[in-house]
Amino acid sequence: MCGIWALFGSDECLSVQCLSAMKIAHRGPDAFRFENVNGFTNCCFGFHRLAVVDQLYGMQPIRVKKFPYLWLCYNGEIYNFKQLQKQFGFEYQTLVDGEVILHLYNRGGIEQTASMLDGVFAFILLDTANRKVFLARDTYGVRPLFKVLTDDGFLGVCSEAKGLINLKHSTSLCPKVEPFLPGHYEVLDLKPSGKVASVELVKFHSYKDEPLHAACDTVETLPSGSFDLETVKSNIRILFENAVRKRLMAHRRIGCLLSGGLDSSLVAAVLLKLMKELNINYPLQTFAIGMENSPDLVAARKVAAHIGSEHHEVIFNSEEGIQAIEEVIFSLETYDITTVRASIGMYLVSKYIRKKTDSVVIFSGEGSDELTQGYIYFHKAPSPEEAAEESERLLKELYLFDVLRADRTTAAHGLELRVPFLDHRFTSYYLSLPAELRIPKNGIEKYLLRQSFEDSNLLPKEILWRPKEAFSDGIASVKKSWFSILQDYIDQQVDDLLLEKAAEKYPFNPPKTKESYYYRQIFEKHYSGRSNWLPHYWMPRWVKATDPSARTLKHYKSATQE
Repeated sequence: MCGIWALFGSDECLSVQCLSAMKIAHRGPDAFRFENVNGFTNCCFGFHRLAVVDQLYGMQPIRVKKFPYLWLCYNGEIYNFKQLQKQFGFEYQTLVDGEVILHLYNRGGIEQTASMLDGVFAFILLDTANRKVFLARDTYGVRPLFKVLTDDGFLGVCSEAKGLINLKHSTSLCPKVEPFLPGHYEVLDLKPSGKVASVELVKFHSYKDEPLHAACDTVETLPSGSFDLETVKSNIRILFENAVRKRLMAHRRIGCLLSGGLDSSLVAAVLLKLMKELNINYPLQTFAIGMENSPDLVAARKVAAHIGSEHHEVIFNSEEGIQAIEEVIFSLETYDITTVRASIGMYLVSKYIRKKTDSVVIFSGEGSDELTQGYIYFHKAPSPEEAAEESERLLKELYLFDVLRADRTTAAHGLELRVPFLDHRFTSYYLSLPAELRIPKNGIEKYLLRQSFEDSNLLPKEILWRPKEAFSDGIASVKKSWFSILQDYIDQQVDDLLLEKAAEKYPFNPPKTKESYYYRQIFEKHYSGRSNWLPHYWMPRWVKATDPSARTLKHYKSATQE
């Protein structure tokens, strides 16, 4: 996990523009570098480093003797760099996993490069020999990337939008900053002036398709075409374990977030099992956060005792949570209601990990709810086919919601997040299964995933079959939800009259509640006029919901009252 930043064709003094790059210093607390591009006085790279792999030679932009005309700035982890080296006979100059991007590009161009990378990434690749700039981002947008491109060809690229919004440019008072689309690469021509012109934007991978890199994966070819239940369950276990195993690549200590829900518990249990098999000689630290006696703390305690992790509990009160709201919204760069709610707990636990422990590489359960239809409202899907379509929509928008939350809250404290549920092979296999296999059954969501691990003894039965509890709800008591605590506080901060006139003040995504108005006010304070970064609020479907919390849905109420 790092912070990347680059400018091409800047009209302003680079030493002034470089101040913007310092806005993302939290992403790489170990070292930073600015470097001008030879022969292009108005182009430069900025890099903030979190040293996780090859601590000696990992500074960027990466340049190697074999390709002196290539410059690479990337954020991410490429899990198959050794397999690709073996398959194609690459000779690496460093131990940095990202060096493989240079070799792949030299061998087969940008399309093959992006398609063959098994991992999470956002990168800027400059080819001065052919005067090309390439941008690319992984399938689900696990690693963030933003860009600004003006009409006259000034390009700015950064891991977070906050590193671009204050850039100066002669022809634009307020250049349009936008997220770079996941699963795409862009080709731009580099002019002698340092300015660029976009040539094409290409989608290189659809998450339903088996990725091109599957051919050189460590897992054997799975039985295909058979949807026999036992075969399916076995394949799910094999691919999930493989997803966790490949993410063990690190020279820094590994930890795991543990809410006590199915997803984080499965990740923690498989992670600890594999760490033992690989003789990793330190205990796995697991981290739970909540208010006193919250459901998540109780459940996480059970899981930690069962798997034998070194467990840490972070207990916070409503005042600490409320005090964190502004810094959380600044970190997130969004005003989405459920994202802000869920981020507060994750932000505070990340803060604890950074201050009190030496764990840096943090595993988490993001992506499972979208992939395996884990949200409560999936019980109301009109048909398996519509449920499958909704699952795909949620995966497509992950970079706006849960993946955004998970990246920003951990990166704000210099931690690197790893999300095995979003492994390319695991997700493409799961999505290839018949729609009726993936829907909730017997009133239980994620039924197939739970069933797949039923005989593994990885988790206690009551955890494996624990009903869905949204992270922002599970951290508070059942008697009073976290969203109710927030709403009670905000009710005193926002006047009724302000809410009545909200649509006039904020015509795009107008706030409908005092809570959403409060978050929007803070967002506009830091990112005025950028409300279109969020195309719409996250809300459940097929139910008449006025609030995104699962605790407001009938299915949740009946389940907790039984």
